Amino acid sequence: MANQYRIANYLISAQDEGFEELLATIHNTAYRPLCLCKGEPGIPMYVAHVGEHFIIKRMPDSGNQHAPDCNSFEPPCELSGLGDVLGSAIQCNEEDGTTSLKFDFSLSKTTGRTPTPGSGGEASSVRTDGKRLTLRGTLHYLWEEAGFNRWFPAMAGKRNWYTIHQHLLLAAEGKLSKGKPLSDTLFVPPPFFVDRKAEISHRRWERLTKVAAAEKGPRDLMLLIAEVKDIVPGRVGQKLIAKQLPDFPFLMDAQLHNRFMKAFKGEWDLFKAIDTTHLLAIGTFGVSPNGVASLEELSVIVVDEHWLPIESMFEKELVEKLTDQKRCFLKVLRYNLASNIPVAATVLLDTRPKGVAMYIIPPALAEDEEYKKGLEELIMASTLDAWVWLPGQGEMPPLPGLTEAERGTNPTLPLPVEIHSSPEPFPADSPPGDAAAPIPAETVRAAAADPIETIPPVPEESIHETPIPDMSDLPF
Repeated sequence: MANQYRIANYLISAQDEGFEELLATIHNTAYRPLCLCKGEPGIPMYVAHVGEHFIIKRMPDSGNQHAPDCNSFEPPCELSGLGDVLGSAIQCNEEDGTTSLKFDFSLSKTTGRTPTPGSGGEASSVRTDGKRLTLRGTLHYLWEEAGFNRWFPAMAGKRNWYTIHQHLLLAAEGKLSKGKPLSDTLFVPPPFFVDRKAEISHRRWERLTKVAAAEKGPRDLMLLIAEVKDIVPGRVGQKLIAKQLPDFPFLMDAQLHNRFMKAFKGEWDLFKAIDTTHLLAIGTFGVSPNGVASLEELSVIVVDEHWLPIESMFEKELVEKLTDQKRCFLKVLRYNLASNIPVAATVLLDTRPKGVAMYIIPPALAEDEEYKKGLEELIMASTLDAWVWLPGQGEMPPLPGLTEAERGTNPTLPLPVEIHSSPEPFPADSPPGDAAAPIPAETVRAAAADPIETIPPVPEESIHETPIPDMSDLPF
């Protein structure tokens, strides 16, 4: 769905001619593009320079102000693990559009130091104070930045490793760690083709030999994100085989392997149990002087056939039902948080007038008073409606906002929002500008050349009281 923006007296979208020229002109000025996902007066945004492109980005902590089906919508960060790290481990710089990341893992190693256990597992999540991203938190952040936790029916059949590879690299643009570009450190292998094996190998060595270890002294590490094909025994220890790197294994010593299998037994079992899932690894690795890659730290997540992250069979069932019914939704991610901390499972994007946060209570925590209290506080504080499922105590509740054929005799349920291939025209009483027709480049350039005083002041954000949700029907 194409977002519409107001800049001065013009309505414009990313598909319009001259769009990026206008953004380049107003970059580093007092101009504020206004997102019109909820109509006038619009939600303030800003222009960022990322790589070679100028893009419009939402203001920090403003994602939940946008309409659920807007590209800039983000549920309240408290519903996910993002609220635990935003502003501390993740710091956005509005002036230059960059984002500084603080990691709880090292991207360098002193020769002889013992490898640490996999980061991002349950143990490391418990000790994390939110000030630094674990490996799993880093992967969740990049996955969300790339948009792979969102689902619209039109995405069916359009996600593959080529898409994953490209968008993860784009997501890393503008991200810094200790002042250095994350893109210099991140290694996401491209798709593998047998007939291009030599070319792929050559490009890989061009990339990896830059961090190959010297005989002595500290060495740099790289950050790997790849799809795991298997972990198999080697001559000594184990080897992780990535699906995109069949001819380039990553060594795991016995200590790291044992700790990994203990920390990530749940993810490993889920991956082995469901044939359509993918296991994604994120880890740090070094390259020896003779070209052998060895993992230092490791974490994994499980994603379904649509590359949507899942934590359990229960989440798999919910996500499968949502995709089968062609719903629009966002998969909420845990980041650093431990499994006994309540978060939403998904947020529906096709309900009106606001989204619906969907919660799954793990059966193992159904009688945990601390967990139930945390969930109740989470729902009470949220501006979204709540849907709660406790597996094992009856069937899954009906999904909110069913289609006309499915909602039967209950006419009060809203219909899902239709996804249009092109933006709809604004009403006739809208301010000057035609949102239906592209704006000629000459007109856009003229608008960009207007004095800055022509931009109307950004209205103060309205504060709306949110009714307290009814908690009487929760299944605990």
